Amino acid sequence: MAKKKILNKKSLKFLEAYLNNAAPTGYEWEGQKLWMDYLNPYVDTFITDTYGSAVGVINPKANFKVVIEGHADEISWYVNYISDDGLIYVIRNGGSDHQIAPSKVVNIHTKKGIVKGVFGWPAIHTRSMAKEQPPKPDNIFIDIGCQSKKAVEKLGVHVGCVITYPDEFHILNKDHFVCRALDNRMGGFMIAEVARLLHENKKELPFGLYVTNSVQEEIGLRGAQMITHTIQPNVAIVTDVTHDTTTPMINKKKQGHCKMGEGPVIAYAPAVQQKLRDLIVDTAEAHKIPFQRAALSRATGTDTDAFAYSNGGVASALISLPLRYMHTTVEMVHRDDVENVIRMIYETLLKIKSGETFSYFD
Repeated sequence: MAKKKILNKKSLKFLEAYLNNAAPTGYEWEGQKLWMDYLNPYVDTFITDTYGSAVGVINPKANFKVVIEGHADEISWYVNYISDDGLIYVIRNGGSDHQIAPSKVVNIHTKKGIVKGVFGWPAIHTRSMAKEQPPKPDNIFIDIGCQSKKAVEKLGVHVGCVITYPDEFHILNKDHFVCRALDNRMGGFMIAEVARLLHENKKELPFGLYVTNSVQEEIGLRGAQMITHTIQPNVAIVTDVTHDTTTPMINKKKQGHCKMGEGPVIAYAPAVQQKLRDLIVDTAEAHKIPFQRAALSRATGTDTDAFAYSNGGVASALISLPLRYMHTTVEMVHRDDVENVIRMIYETLLKIKSGETFSYFD
């Protein structure tokens, strides 16, 4: 495939709508509906499961099955306690960062609709400079403008309501995408674009392709653990985000070197099947797709682990998108990296043969 721009106006319109929709862990279905509507022209059928993972299938009758996967959920908060004076205390739903919470606007999702609130914080004038308290999970709180617990509950807010940030998609300096939840709705977006390109370029694959958007990754890879047993794939190529380590206060000796704009990151880890990874590397080199490498030690911490160790072992690999400011509301990725992840997965799929085991013992 020639190195022309992959993303078009329709792609970007979908991306904006998909990112701006809230899809917290355990409540992903509205986002999944948007994703399935976009993917529908490019696949033959869909599989869904009880918890909300969604799979678009190309060639569903094929015995050999290849997965390309991202995850659909975003981090959030739960209402945990409502004080007598109407303030709301929270617990995490996924890896929500308590340090960014103060002064953020929030949406509390209730059966009556969205209730707006703010994470309050004492004014600088009232805090002790000598003994200043940092934001912590047990001292941050939400104010929705109520003076009593009864008034809060009258608005439909109760323990267990999920809380998200409303920050929406925008583009900085022409090619830097910024939004909350780029981790990892960018993955769902990129695999959908792969399916679009296969359809538009009239590529016929010698296997079944399962374009998989899993739920509940942020709380332990749970959606992937469930859907892999439904699909029972032979091969899985997973995409997620990884840290751009070139911003301040990140130790490269510990985190490695990764820079946004310099290409997708190919993972080295025990869960990554080496011959599959070699195919991805060889494909990238053959098509002059820039890439970086990352060593991930015992586990990748992504859905790759769930696929790799399922069903007696599935040949799995991980291609990551460099991202700045993970688990904040201003996550940032570079358009070139997005397009190169799409290109890398697309070209790799065209190299996979039906029945290929990637075994070193064949």
